[in-house]
Amino acid sequence: MEPIAVVGLSGRLPGAPTIDAFWQNTRDGVESISHFTSEQLTEVGWPKEMITHPDYVPAAGVIENADHFDADFFGYTREQAEISDPQQRIFAETVWHTLEDTGHDPARFDGAIGVYAGQFANKYLPLNLLANARFRGSMSAFSARPYNDKDFLATRAAYLCDLRGPAMTVQSACSTSLVAVHLACQALLGHECDMALAGGVALPIPLIGGYPVVAGGIFARDGHCRPFDASSSGTVPGYGVAVVALRRLSDALADNDNIRALILGSALNNDGSAKFGFNAPSMQAQSEVIATAQAVAGVSAESIGYVEAHGTGTPLGDPIELAGLTKAFNTQERGYCAIGSTKANIGHLDAAAGAAGFARAVLALQHAEIPPSINYEAPNPALLLERTPFYVPTTARPWPSGATPRRAGVSAFAVGGTNAHIVLEEAPAPEPAAESAREHHLLVLSARTPQALADAAANLARRLESDDDLDLADVAHTLQVGRRAFAHRRHLVCRDRAEAVAALRAPAPPTAAAGTRRSVFVLPGADALRPDAAAQIYRSEAVFAREVDHCAELARPLLGQDLRAVLFPGTWNGADGADRTDPRATAPAAFALQWALGHLWQSWGVRPAAMIGDGGGEHVAACLAGDLDLPTALARVAADPGATDATAFVAALREAAAAPGTALLAMGPADGIVRALAGQDGAERFTVLPSLGSADTDRDGLATLLDTLGALWQAATDIDWDAVRGTARPRRVSLPGYPFQRSRYWIGPDTGSYEPLGLEEPSWTSH
Repeated sequence: MEPIAVVGLSGRLPGAPTIDAFWQNTRDGVESISHFTSEQLTEVGWPKEMITHPDYVPAAGVIENADHFDADFFGYTREQAEISDPQQRIFAETVWHTLEDTGHDPARFDGAIGVYAGQFANKYLPLNLLANARFRGSMSAFSARPYNDKDFLATRAAYLCDLRGPAMTVQSACSTSLVAVHLACQALLGHECDMALAGGVALPIPLIGGYPVVAGGIFARDGHCRPFDASSSGTVPGYGVAVVALRRLSDALADNDNIRALILGSALNNDGSAKFGFNAPSMQAQSEVIATAQAVAGVSAESIGYVEAHGTGTPLGDPIELAGLTKAFNTQERGYCAIGSTKANIGHLDAAAGAAGFARAVLALQHAEIPPSINYEAPNPALLLERTPFYVPTTARPWPSGATPRRAGVSAFAVGGTNAHIVLEEAPAPEPAAESAREHHLLVLSARTPQALADAAANLARRLESDDDLDLADVAHTLQVGRRAFAHRRHLVCRDRAEAVAALRAPAPPTAAAGTRRSVFVLPGADALRPDAAAQIYRSEAVFAREVDHCAELARPLLGQDLRAVLFPGTWNGADGADRTDPRATAPAAFALQWALGHLWQSWGVRPAAMIGDGGGEHVAACLAGDLDLPTALARVAADPGATDATAFVAALREAAAAPGTALLAMGPADGIVRALAGQDGAERFTVLPSLGSADTDRDGLATLLDTLGALWQAATDIDWDAVRGTARPRRVSLPGYPFQRSRYWIGPDTGSYEPLGLEEPSWTSH
């Protein structure tokens, strides 16, 4: 089968608000299990008789502010946000961040995007909403189901993010999110969609709490999960969300996506009834699903260097899992494959557990590093570890390349026996990035609110400062094509990352896009000509260079010299012999400059609503409008560049500038136009933008051109960013996601409405 590329990854996991933080924690061996005080638990509503019971362990892996949500971003009213299961809320935010991590805006994505995901049991409706008398007596009680029921998890995310592919809620207990990844792969291979998101979410109600320990149960008495360790007594609950984005490899390569890893094969099966009971695991079934995934992937067990195991740390589950793995690997090699489980770090995330483990394996491949297995001192004797292909790494270690690409396996097994296994491979080496022809780059940022825009700038500055591998051309491209454009906007033009960081940290007034901007091209004739001002543009912009070259060839027999020597005297060979005082040369040179700039702007999607020309600029306007052919226009200019009625030109400028929502876009410097408008009433509100810098500035032409492009985008002009990219092949890179402006949305139960739950084993847990 065609490999599936992992092109996006996002999550909020215990101790880690981002996937980058999750990797840092896991490779540093951080345990993110919280231990709560009696006061904390009482405050959120747990009965005193429960939390003081000697068999109650006040520990779990939790995420901060799980009751907060950016309702305005998703168009929710306060009432809609408050009656929504927090799981559905944070899942929608994580889907948005995952889409951003791909570098694709769904509004411009050429294809269908699907969603496959599942969640933990909804407890917000029964334990909070229905336990609140005010809610029960409100009209909201009749509309709460679509905001809470599991059935609507995937479709709610598809609706909020405007995704048109299949949207399917998947439920198989603790293997849910890895099953979702498998189903997403199958949908891509069957061309049911062109990108697929897969993942899971789990949150408890109340949002913090511990668990009871009972004889024969799966929970650890000491509040620590110790996979494969001799002293392990079970697992610890964990909560959070993780979502991955997948594409067919061929499509990901064609779009220069940020490929984190490849999925080579996956498989599902069920235990059936050949086991001790419904909750019990089956060594045979686990072995078969692993062997099947390896067969689908077409790889040998000896080529797999790491397995992200289900690894709950239970005395029964770990030995059965390792026996199944050993049987599936079917090799005489010993101790060559690392094995671990992120449950030691963050707990058992139920429906999100498989996606969390999948994320850790992907990140291990991406960083070429084996993460440590924490809380491990000596192997459980029942594992017979020395007779297996596996070892438990206790420190982070480099993952050296070998005869085959680095490969990993990921397992998730569930109560009821639905088993999933996926075989991963490191991403193919990206093609060497061609050095950008541009010496400057345009970065664009937008948000729904001024504060979010300021946060986005600060977050990007931190990323640029901390990540030396980021290429500014890739960053600019990703921001241009891979982010939704919102009302509050900001742009900056910079040469390198240091300049970008300084600009991002400089104070900037928030600017709200004022609707579609009407552009009027102003062609100022001879005033457009500034020798060498467009030299960088000629070197970097193929459309501009092509049109200048065309004009030069047409004008050569008319002038007896190359007009490029007049345009670029500092860089053009033979420029020393050019007569730049001869109007027969300078006028055609000014014509070529304006003609080429006009073509460049139009190629970028900036279409003029009108054109105003002065002197030879009138001929350029007629030519751009199709009323005059280029050879004839050049011949006329080369023969009374001619003069124009300055009064009529200024009057036309003033009339155009006074029209609401109009930008005067000069095909050259703009200082002459600004002077012409200076006496007009309301001139301070006019928008005049240059294509080239003024004579009194040392800013080069390319920086000015890109700054004006950013100003037009900031004023809500539609820009063809693919055309701006031209023939370059920048990569889509992972950048900070949208800085959601969250507030607390919560309906709690009436005082005393929680009933003691007893100490029986919760039904959601897995072996």
